[in-house]
Amino acid sequence: MKRKAPPVPAEDAALFRDAIGAVRRIDASAAATAKPAPPPEPRRLRMDEAEALRESRDVAALAAIDPADELAFRRNEVPEKTLRQLRRGQFSIQDELDLHLLRAAEAERLLKTFLNQARRGSRLCVRVIHGKGLRSESAPVLKSLVDKVLRHRGDVLAFASAPLNQGGTGAVLVLLAQPG
Repeated sequence: MKRKAPPVPAEDAALFRDAIGAVRRIDASAAATAKPAPPPEPRRLRMDEAEALRESRDVAALAAIDPADELAFRRNEVPEKTLRQLRRGQFSIQDELDLHLLRAAEAERLLKTFLNQARRGSRLCVRVIHGKGLRSESAPVLKSLVDKVLRHRGDVLAFASAPLNQGGTGAVLVLLAQPG
């Protein structure tokens, strides 16, 4: 509730007018009451981002990987020696996931869940069996999917195709970062 200002004594009003002198009224235009226009909406950017996200999830759009190709990746902070040891199978495998015969969407979901659980359980070296993709119509779908998912996860320090006695190019050994 707004309080009314107390009345000004006539003597004070007269002193004020004498101090100010002659006053000229300024005609003011009506105040703008309309809301300002909203900021421009980057619709094209939003559409481009949505399309890029769809393409990144599209398994068919993945780079063609040959069934015989070896997978290998390491983060910059991981020494090259560690990747060589991983390729030779010199780390103890603490858990394993087999993705054979799964559809890509289900395999991706299971792989992400498996990696999260392995890391929480401090199982830092795991094997993921994806198969060589010899029965795929074009490129090996699961192998490409595993490669893409592992490269995009921040908790994956390095991964490499397993040695022949542990699955060869049909499996990958993964080193995970310490939880925390």
